[in-house]
Amino acid sequence: MTLTELSERIGISVTNLSLLKTGKVKGMRFSTLDAICKELGCQPSDLLEHLPDFV
Repeated sequence: MTLTELSERIGISVTNLSLLKTGKVKGMRFSTLDAICKELGCQPSDLLEHLPDFV
């Protein structure tokens, strides 16, 4: 699935989805995370990484 297809399915812009993919945002809405996980058939832990020293 392309970023364009996923963005259309979850209702956010390709630009915002690309920023999420590259880690250039500091957070996201739970509703966005939920929509991505539902489309990809995964859990949030499959997409997120805990960085204890990240500020």
